[in-house]
Amino acid sequence: MSNINRFRRERAKQLRSNATDPEQALWRALKNISVYGSHFRRQVPIGPYVADFACLKARLIIELDGGHHSQDDVAIKDEHRTRWLESEGYRVVRFWNAELTENMNGVLDTIYAALYGSPQSEAVALPTPPRPDGRPSPSRGG
Repeated sequence: MSNINRFRRERAKQLRSNATDPEQALWRALKNISVYGSHFRRQVPIGPYVADFACLKARLIIELDGGHHSQDDVAIKDEHRTRWLESEGYRVVRFWNAELTENMNGVLDTIYAALYGSPQSEAVALPTPPRPDGRPSPSRGG
C-alpha cells in the first residue's frame, strides 16, 4: 500500500473516531433506509478525497456541510471535489448540518429517492452500475 493510500485510510479512521453530532445522527438514521445488496459506509477514502458517507454499489456519496462550507474558498474546493467524484461515476448529494436537525425525515426521503428514483419507489436490490470509463468498481477491487 502506498504512503498516500495509507494516509487516506488513517485520515478516514480519525474522522470516524471524531464524528460530528450531525454525522453521528445521520449514521444512526441511515440504518432505517433499506439498501438491499449493499450498505452505507462512513468516512470512505475515494481517490484523493474522504467522503462523509457512501453507498459504493449505488455510487452515491452523501456529504454533510457545516457553516464554513458557505465561505467562497471552501465552496470552490467543494465544487472541484464534486466534479471529480462525478467524473468517476459517483452521484453526490449534499446537506447542510442544520437540515439534519430541522428535517431528518426530508433528508432520508431525499437519500432514498437518490437510491431508488423517488420516495415512493419500492426498494429493490441495487445493480452494480458501471463506471463511465468501464473500469471495475472500487468495491470490486478496482
